[in-house]
Amino acid sequence: MAMIKGVGDFFGLDIGTSAVRVVQLAPAGQGRWNLRNYGYAPIDLKTSMADSAEAKRRLGEVIMTVVGQSGIKTKNVAIGLPASKSFITVVDMAISNDAKQREAIKYQLDQYIPIPMDEAKIDWAILGQSLHDPSQQEVLIASTPVTYAEDRLELVEGLGFDVVAAEPDPIAMIRSVMAPGAKDAQVIVDLGEDSINVAITYGDLPRLVRTIPNGLGTLVHAAVQNLNIQEDQARQFITKFGLAGDKLEGQVIHALESTLDGFASELSKSVKFFQTRYPSINVGNVLLVGYASTIPQLDQYFANKIGIPAMSANPWQMVSTPNDQQLAAVGPEFAVALGLAQRENRS
Repeated sequence: MAMIKGVGDFFGLDIGTSAVRVVQLAPAGQGRWNLRNYGYAPIDLKTSMADSAEAKRRLGEVIMTVVGQSGIKTKNVAIGLPASKSFITVVDMAISNDAKQREAIKYQLDQYIPIPMDEAKIDWAILGQSLHDPSQQEVLIASTPVTYAEDRLELVEGLGFDVVAAEPDPIAMIRSVMAPGAKDAQVIVDLGEDSINVAITYGDLPRLVRTIPNGLGTLVHAAVQNLNIQEDQARQFITKFGLAGDKLEGQVIHALESTLDGFASELSKSVKFFQTRYPSINVGNVLLVGYASTIPQLDQYFANKIGIPAMSANPWQMVSTPNDQQLAAVGPEFAVALGLAQRENRS
């Protein structure tokens, strides 16, 4: 799914809230790739989230530096659109013949997106016969405000790049993290700095996508408040000791428990919604990505709370990489950039 169709050779660009990440891949057979180039640079929230001309200038400098240091030469780029700026839903629509299908879907879109049609950039994809109602077809709809999409395009193209595709972050994330061919549904949980992207897939396709407006920053704030420590120390405690009860006398997990329970409650709601819509489909496991895959014992915590096996996912699962310690340190954060780079290469 893309707001613009991809063409030729390109790289994936993920402008996150805490870092800029770029990836260029080379096809290596069916569903596999070799890593050609990658780049990474941390950024602060004032740079990533601000709309001022100065913030955009600084962000542009970071992007150019990351691309330059990565060794990427192509100017073609697929960019991610933040989940906070996107709306994604899966709906049932009447099945019609191919000649009328596109027009029929087009005229129904306005009832599903939260903003007026003329203010939104919209894309959609037919997933196939509805698993909920065989007389219908399932359609994945994604939209983002035109003003934001054009602003992001202007930023990137103003740096001399040619944007060949723009895709919501959760859709890109699914592509790199999903275990192909899984018999059961999978719950993908991407814990970012300021939000949690949740996607439930079945049959290698997204069936539910939502964003929870809390992230690692929320956990850090809880630790700062409850442990009376500085933000840097709180972040270190969470990522190093995690939820281990035998570390720091269990103070970290006690400080985070209320916030984590809120996270688990939202995940449970997502799973229950999916199971209500698809009662005959089993939910097999929870795949943790991003910061969720790096916090010790978070997988066990979610498994106990939700009642579904949970494990860390590897967004690099289909990519051959060199033995690179620097990449290993930040590798779990690359789910979106990898998903963008793994888009079908249309010529």
